[in-house]
Amino acid sequence: MPKMKTNRSAAKRFTKTGSGKFARRRQNLRHILTKKNAKRTRRLGQGTLVDKANEKAVRRLLPYA
Repeated sequence: MPKMKTNRSAAKRFTKTGSGKFARRRQNLRHILTKKNAKRTRRLGQGTLVDKANEKAVRRLLPYA
């Protein structure tokens, strides 16, 4: 059976944590920042984990992660 291909766009967006979960960046921090308050932009700058409902899809995109 041939090797599976890693989805390269997903590989650039997700990293695997030590516990086996996937980390991601938050959305909404690229533009239209003037109407977002400082507390919100600070929180958006922090990463977070992929939701349990989407973890199976990410795992399929990254078979060797």
